[in-house]
Amino acid sequence: MRQKANSVKIFTVSEINGLIKEVLESGLPGRLTVSGEITDWKVHQRGHCYFSLKDQQSVLPCAMWKENAGRLKFKPGNGLAALATGSIDLYVPHGRYKFVVDELIPAGVGALQLAFEQMVKKLRAEGLFDEEHKKPIPRFPQRIGILTSESGAALHDITNSIWSRWPCVTLVLYPVQVQGEGASAQIAAAIRDVNRRNKTLNLDLLIVGRGGGSLEDLWAFNEEVLARAIYDSRIPIISAVGHEVDVTVADLVADARASTPTKAGVVAVPDMEEVLADLANKQSRLAQTMAAKVDLSGQVLETVLASSVFKNPLLMVRNRELQLDELGMNLADAVKGIIADARQRLHNAYEQIIKIEPHRLLGRHSVVLIGLEGRGQMAIRAVVNRLRVQLVAQENKLDGLNPKSVLRRGYSITKSKESGLVVRALVDVQVGDLLVTELAGENLIESQVTKK
Repeated sequence: MRQKANSVKIFTVSEINGLIKEVLESGLPGRLTVSGEITDWKVHQRGHCYFSLKDQQSVLPCAMWKENAGRLKFKPGNGLAALATGSIDLYVPHGRYKFVVDELIPAGVGALQLAFEQMVKKLRAEGLFDEEHKKPIPRFPQRIGILTSESGAALHDITNSIWSRWPCVTLVLYPVQVQGEGASAQIAAAIRDVNRRNKTLNLDLLIVGRGGGSLEDLWAFNEEVLARAIYDSRIPIISAVGHEVDVTVADLVADARASTPTKAGVVAVPDMEEVLADLANKQSRLAQTMAAKVDLSGQVLETVLASSVFKNPLLMVRNRELQLDELGMNLADAVKGIIADARQRLHNAYEQIIKIEPHRLLGRHSVVLIGLEGRGQMAIRAVVNRLRVQLVAQENKLDGLNPKSVLRRGYSITKSKESGLVVRALVDVQVGDLLVTELAGENLIESQVTKK
């Protein structure tokens, strides 16, 4: 800060922003709760959240640091009415103030209830609650795994309800944390571990649950990580959480729901008394059915024994022998008829061949063939002679056109030795050129031009 001669104070920008910050910090309560509608919600890549709270007249810029945002159970978004608790802070370098939020809850509805509704909406849209994905519960399970707290009342309720109905079953406890930080992740990890080791464990069914409590107490069973582990399980899962009025995300995604841990036995196993009664009923009905079938079979046997076949068993054989003899005679007669018919057709064909006199016919054709052969040979000789005369004439004509044929009549051909061209005029040679003169009989004379 500088001071002029007339004592007027001059402040720097940073000093003014610092004074404003001091006024804000001293003039406002340390923590404020502000209601408004969330707008411009943004999440930075580092995890910090920036948004504004607005009412009909004003907008308040806000920030929520990563560690506080990570504790939110619901997903904030634009248009959500909320209550924000925090303090006013001014960023001196930019001269901007903002409301630094430590806690954020929905206005008019609890944060956990809103988070539950948001999770249900999200997972239902993805199809995790669809009936087509739910696995059937085994009718007579032999080994059942229980995922719950080993110190809770739910374990006692589940085991008593199962053994009272189906005492032959084997129960395997997988103790897990069912409440508090990290409980949902631990239960999800246990489900995946059991599935991975089930070739050894050989479990037919899993029961996941705990006793009743507040929405916050039951919150581990509303987390997405547990919902996806239940959905991915290859072993059928029954969810047994809280009281009858409590509904969790685990209940909705599980293959079956027991309204309480005590009711888990009703869903998981049959009632032994009912099964024994059903077996006794089936045994009685089976005995009656078998007795009726035996009586009917006895009546059929008596009817068969009273038939003529059993009184005279050879009668059927004799009848079959008579039929066989008759078929044999018919077959013999048919064969004789076929042979006689074939002989007659052969005789008729022979008579026709004799009438044709094939030896005379062959003789006539042989004479004609010999005559044709002689005529063909004469025609071929005539053609050959005619072509030979034409060939000689062409040969003579070709010989007459041969330029070397004149050499035999005393003529010669002179060529330039260098170029090989025929010398036709004086201009074709120069004094000193070497010439080659060809005579008859391929005789050659070599000379040189000395004068033109």
